[in-house]
Amino acid sequence: MSTHTTFVAVGDSFTEGMSDELPDGTCRGWADLVAARLAQDTPGFRYANLAVRGKLVGQIVDEQVGLAADMRPDLASFAGGMNDVMRPGCDIDRVLGRIDEAAARLTEGSGKLLMFRVIDPTRRMRSSARLLPRITKLIDGVDAAAERHGAVVVDLFSQRVFDSPALWAEDRIHLNAEGHRRVAEAVLCALGADPAFDWNATVPPAPPLPWTLRAKAELRWARTHVVPWIGRRLTGRSSGDNRPPKRPQLSPLQD
Repeated sequence: MSTHTTFVAVGDSFTEGMSDELPDGTCRGWADLVAARLAQDTPGFRYANLAVRGKLVGQIVDEQVGLAADMRPDLASFAGGMNDVMRPGCDIDRVLGRIDEAAARLTEGSGKLLMFRVIDPTRRMRSSARLLPRITKLIDGVDAAAERHGAVVVDLFSQRVFDSPALWAEDRIHLNAEGHRRVAEAVLCALGADPAFDWNATVPPAPPLPWTLRAKAELRWARTHVVPWIGRRLTGRSSGDNRPPKRPQLSPLQD
């Protein structure tokens, strides 16, 4: 694996690390785990994470990409698009144009760029099947931008391991700690690191719940997560409104 002395991550909740929470309530996530691994053998390693939950691709490009490029890291990552895809009025062609803009800007200012083929939600959440045409276009656009700008693509879409509910938080939208751990390992392998474990290993299924408990869980999920999400969409709000990035500057990792 090549030595990287600086790493800047941009994106939304996926890169912020939402639902991989530390005891103090802050988020960790795959990018923090990757940074920790890169820092092990690199004296003076520095890391910034500009990602903020709820951000659309246009917001990521306008608010984060320029700042990241100006830091001139030797490794940058860009992940985004699912928040756009989930919105009824999504202009997917405009989204893809902004992704290409981000890739161009980040490769101008960094040594290597990581991009992602998003995780496929359709086998895990049947209601998301209607989004598959947009998701497919999103993936094709990421592949095209990566080819044009020489980025490394981490393919999460084709990996069936992420179908397992055991890798997802209670909201069913964000990865939990184990999910983020597996994404971090996939990233490190894409960068050429020796595997520390088989991140794609099958997760044993949990014992089925009685239908009464399943029904209660569905109601709790709808009340706790779906209704507030719909409320934010109807009022034009986002979970990331007025939320600053957790690591706005390149800085050493703390022990």
